[in-house]
Formats: sequence, C-alpha cells, structure tokens
Amino acid sequence: MAFPRECVLINKQRKHLIDRRALRAFVSNLLPDLDIKDRTFSIVLVSDEMMREYNHRFRGYDKPTDVLSFRGDQAYLGDILISAETAYNQSRKSRTLSFETNLRRLILHGLLHLTGHDHETDNGEMRAIERRLRRRFRC
Repeated sequence: MAFPRECVLINKQRKHLIDRRALRAFVSNLLPDLDIKDRTFSIVLVSDEMMREYNHRFRGYDKPTDVLSFRGDQAYLGDILISAETAYNQSRKSRTLSFETNLRRLILHGLLHLTGHDHETDNGEMRAIERRLRRRFRC
C-alpha cells in the first residue's frame, strides 16, 4: 500500500535512526481503521529539547514528553510531534517494546487525539479503541 499523500513524515532529530519505510507502511495500514481520508496531517520526529520547548509553551510543563498532538481545522487534521529520544528511552526500559513499536504506538495515540478522542475526558473510550488497534497492528 502506498504512503498516503495526506501524511507528511518529517524527521527533525538526528540522534536515532528512523525506519521511514516501516513507519509509512504502518500509517498506510492504520488510516482506514481511523476513517481518515482527504485530510492532511504531519508526523514530526523531534529531539527531547525541542519537545521540552513545545511542552512548556503549550502545556506549561518544563520537561519533554513522548507525544503531543495539535489539532488542525477542517482540511488539515493536525500535527503529531514525537520525541524520538523519549520513545527510544522508553523502549530501552521495556523488556517487550522495541523503538519502532513504540514509535507506532505513539503515532496511533497521536492520531486518535487528532480525530477527536481524549483519554482524559472520555471515560475510557479512547483507551479501549487504542488497545484494540494496538492488538490488531501489533504495537
């Protein structure tokens, strides 16, 4: 399946090698399950320092986090920022989670937010959807 032209994948960090082909394949396979069509979005892989700046500016937390999502408007679904450093460190601490698998989990999480889900306010609906999709896509 071809990488959707609606999605832009940008790697703004250089600390960790990214398998762009594998991430593109994952996104292409995931999009039909999220019913995303004809809406553009971006996935941006950043450093911890860049993520810390965004987290501080938009959430008031002066530390990096693994993923942030910024919803767009009607035509533009939004942006997903992922700290490759944090994702890598999380995978190193896990016995079962690889770096690539963690990146896929974070992309899924970000896309769920962009499509309107919010695990902080939806009484577990997003978590249930995310668990089901993690099982299906092995991430």
